[in-house]
Amino acid sequence: MSKSIHMNAFTQCSICHHSKGQWKHPLDGSSLGYKDVDYWVDLARLLERGCFDTLFLADVHGTYNVYKGSRETAVRHAVQFPSNDPTLVVSAMAYATRHLGFACTYSTTYFPPYQAAKVFSTLDHLTRGRVAWNIVTSYLADANANFGLDDQMAHDERYERAEEYMEVVYQLWEHSWEEDAVVRDEVADVHTDPARVHTIDYRGKYFSVPGPHMCEPSPQRTPVLYQAGQSGRGVRFAGKHAEGIFAIYPHLEACRKGVREVREAARAAGRDPAGVMVFPGVTVITAPTDAEAQLKFETCRRYGSPEGALALFCGWIGIDIAQFPHDVELREMKTDAIQGLLNHFAEIDPNRNWTIEDIGEHMTVGSVMPKIVGSPQTVADELERWIDETDCDGFNLVPVTQPSGFRDFVELVVPELQRRGRMRSDYAGTTLRESYFGAGRQRLAADHPAYQSLPPWKQAGARRRGTRRRGSA
Repeated sequence: MSKSIHMNAFTQCSICHHSKGQWKHPLDGSSLGYKDVDYWVDLARLLERGCFDTLFLADVHGTYNVYKGSRETAVRHAVQFPSNDPTLVVSAMAYATRHLGFACTYSTTYFPPYQAAKVFSTLDHLTRGRVAWNIVTSYLADANANFGLDDQMAHDERYERAEEYMEVVYQLWEHSWEEDAVVRDEVADVHTDPARVHTIDYRGKYFSVPGPHMCEPSPQRTPVLYQAGQSGRGVRFAGKHAEGIFAIYPHLEACRKGVREVREAARAAGRDPAGVMVFPGVTVITAPTDAEAQLKFETCRRYGSPEGALALFCGWIGIDIAQFPHDVELREMKTDAIQGLLNHFAEIDPNRNWTIEDIGEHMTVGSVMPKIVGSPQTVADELERWIDETDCDGFNLVPVTQPSGFRDFVELVVPELQRRGRMRSDYAGTTLRESYFGAGRQRLAADHPAYQSLPPWKQAGARRRGTRRRGSA
């Protein structure tokens, strides 16, 4: 039986998210829409009509000020600036839909774990179990000053800190409240049994959190967990914690290799590799015919802002490539920002001498995402090929113009995939985790490390029983 294709819509509460300059395109509505709640509600309804799993919302804090040593280019070309908080619009979209999930990017660098636990428990309650957290360690150095932080941590240390962060939120979500703590006993005048709500008394290198958690257990307890790291350290972190991986692969062979690495990392962490789904980013431009789609693509190229694209790329890698000779080898460099992108263009075409101008032009449409341009049949053929030949589980769809790019996909490509039996026509269960893993799977899998991160009160109970059973409540 052919593997079903899961689809996430990837964007940000900002302007022309990954295609710099497209705010000028008459088909793009993001310049005004990004700050309008009706715009987001209409998009959520559209995506649910197309049976998408999730609206995946990116977020950043700070500006892209690496290119030419200034933020001026980023501000001029709306390079994810201005940008609004994605968590605040989720409730409105959830109220207007029944099944669509919502993934929010939330930084372990800037927000304390106690606050993160409360935010996502609240969202999980308000969405009735349809929220996911994209775990990021953040990479924009100038954001640190806005949060009163010192210089940026080294790449791998950010992940070490994030490991401890995860231990804290797991204890708050999974272990602070017993399942039946809320008793609502009117006769005894007891709403919540204090004996069933516990402090976690966490003490670590980076965090000290006594607890208890502020929120009663939500439908999923722990939100669906996403991660996007592609460095060696990032893949190990994802293999241990993530249920979904957002990855950027320049071509099919890189995707096949990346999926294999993720599965191996999950197995090394003692998890079922099938419990980690991989979603490569992809930009699709589609129209009724291949020729019309190609014309759309060329039109989008005319609206692009190559300098804005370079500001985005330099912010990602933390290196101002404008200061180097045009034939510099990026893959030889080291960075504390997004290490995995340094090899990106060499992997696209290792025989090509990529100049700065080439990189800027290439990135104006869909940035670093692989691009699929064609009719619904052509697009469906290519998506099926990626699924069948790489074992990835679906895609994060990155439009060029928004919301028109999402609408084209829903109206043209989704029916073709459904006709082929490769995409569902309804939803399983009621929670986001069920959409990904099947009806009845509302909580984390029993082999997830969240169940091993026990607070003192549970450790004592485990010692009395003489065991620490994986997956115990």
